[in-house]
Amino acid sequence: MKYYYLYTGANNGRYNMEYDIHLSKICKPDEFYLRLYRWNPFCISLGKNQKYEYINIKKAADNKIDIVKRPTGGRAILHSEELTYSVITYAKVQKSPHHFYNEINKALKAGLLFYNDRLSEIELETEQPDFRKIYKKNKGNICFATTAKSEIKFEGKKLVGSAQRKRGNYLLQHGSILCGSYHKNLINYLNLSNENYLDICNKINNVTIDLESILQEKINFIKLKKSIKKGFENHFSDLFTEVSLNFSNEELKEIFQVL
Repeated sequence: MKYYYLYTGANNGRYNMEYDIHLSKICKPDEFYLRLYRWNPFCISLGKNQKYEYINIKKAADNKIDIVKRPTGGRAILHSEELTYSVITYAKVQKSPHHFYNEINKALKAGLLFYNDRLSEIELETEQPDFRKIYKKNKGNICFATTAKSEIKFEGKKLVGSAQRKRGNYLLQHGSILCGSYHKNLINYLNLSNENYLDICNKINNVTIDLESILQEKINFIKLKKSIKKGFENHFSDLFTEVSLNFSNEELKEIFQVL
């Protein structure tokens, strides 16, 4: 297996999602890609089966917040003060999508420990919630309101949210490493009643946490990128060769219902 690493900087929602999709198209059977990136402007991403009607589109536009559909499932995320990762590889070389999901979160955990050993209390969720029931409730519209099995949490609170999809012969998994608390402002862009707003506000405060809140210091994104890469190299026992892949607009032509 050939392991590659790339950092593509901060881009808008459409670019970031199309880049992940295109990377899954060009990935060869013996390749594994780790990509890290950020978002500019901030962006709300919806799971591929989630409806736009849950979002106050006008308010988001007025506040210069992008909206995009992810190629993966799950629920809404406000991408802001975070480092986002994506991994793409050939599905048949993995034991199963669930096993792959677990392995990626172990690699992320290793990277976070390299960043700061005060994160030693990080653990992976061992239980799988019933998402069918959760999605029927208003809190089901928010990704970080619930922790899935193998996702990373700190002192019982969700720190990294991830989503996965098998595209043809390839697995695409991406997720958000929360670095600041701005993601909680997502509730301000949901179409909610006052009662539901307060309930979900309390919920998201109780179930999520971010690196800045844990460490009580501003996050060094350069160090964090290097640490995540090192964590993957350590977990997969191989070096990740850094590459730069610049795709044209023609190559990034598949759109997942971008607004």
